[in-house]
Amino acid sequence: MNIGEIRFTIVELSWLLVLLVAFGFQLYYYLRYFAGILRHRRHIRKGKVEFLNQQPGVSVVICARDEEENLRKFLPLILEQDYPEYEVIVVNDASMDYTDDYLSLMTKQYPNLHTTFVPAGATNMSTKKLGLTLGIKAARYDLLLFTDADCMPEGRNWIASMARNFTPATEFVLGYGGYLKKKGLLNILIKYDTLFIALQYMGMAIARRPYMGVGRNLAYRSATFFRMKGFASTLHLQSGDDDLMINRGATSENTAVEISPESVTWSEPKKTFRQWFIQKERHLSVSDQYNAASKLRLTTEPVSRALFYLSLIFVGLFGNWISIAAAGFIFLVRYLIQAIIINKSAKQLGEQRFYLSILLLDIFLPLITLNIMVFGRKRKKKGIKWK
Repeated sequence: MNIGEIRFTIVELSWLLVLLVAFGFQLYYYLRYFAGILRHRRHIRKGKVEFLNQQPGVSVVICARDEEENLRKFLPLILEQDYPEYEVIVVNDASMDYTDDYLSLMTKQYPNLHTTFVPAGATNMSTKKLGLTLGIKAARYDLLLFTDADCMPEGRNWIASMARNFTPATEFVLGYGGYLKKKGLLNILIKYDTLFIALQYMGMAIARRPYMGVGRNLAYRSATFFRMKGFASTLHLQSGDDDLMINRGATSENTAVEISPESVTWSEPKKTFRQWFIQKERHLSVSDQYNAASKLRLTTEPVSRALFYLSLIFVGLFGNWISIAAAGFIFLVRYLIQAIIINKSAKQLGEQRFYLSILLLDIFLPLITLNIMVFGRKRKKKGIKWK
């Protein structure tokens, strides 16, 4: 095909069309979903988001297995929150270290700290889900706030920030659970991966399409838990105590998202690539249990991203200078949109910013995830269990 004196082949035009379509899907996801935190912030500033004026009682539930060291560092930060009425329930999940001794000491110092334990021999099910169930049954209050033993709240207003979202219609509140900053490439991967996943699940919830949350910073009502019969439908799965609960119970009307910096929790990141792969493998192991609509939305974005880069490569290799220039312009526009949305959202959450590293992480992290999903499912079929 000739346009003036510039000649385009059918193959070249076809790949340009694929590039434009993929770019359209990417633009839709970034503006519709990934920019959700920024849109939510704007609505809060304009007074369009309803918050609770009261401060009802809250039960914080934490499961701990061999977490004495982390409990010593982080539990006092949770026990000294600036909130009038709350309790902290720590479930000792068959710890072999001195967790029990430390908790016994702390209960004497803090009257709002209560403990329970997972019975010995509970090995035929997810002990994490059993532990959470025991903690929930021991809770005094309807509002339940969950985090992990290796997590620390950003400040003394963590509970207040999460609890303010429990208007009468709200049953679930999703918060951001990031990882502490350390040195090295692995930490960059972990922090970017965590941030991008948050842009997905928080952004989709803000767009009234909730599909998951993270147990490091999640809240829901006790009445909701028992109405859904707890974890009865997922007890055969090692993971899924957080995301499947949201996927099966959250709706456009009963889910809120908290984005204030004070609401963030920070966790200790994995120290080796192997540990991180195992952690991601465990998290991804239940994604096939999501509902069909969630699967479709979560699949479309990485597929369109792969087509975007694939078409860029083909246009770059076989296109003329006009098509290459057009493809380069589209690539630049997408990168600028990415950088603005990701970094402004990161700033809102008190997270690390990413600039040129986005160009590499945007390509390699999906490949890592795909590798974990493919080979992780093979190991799952062989009966390998994850700790």
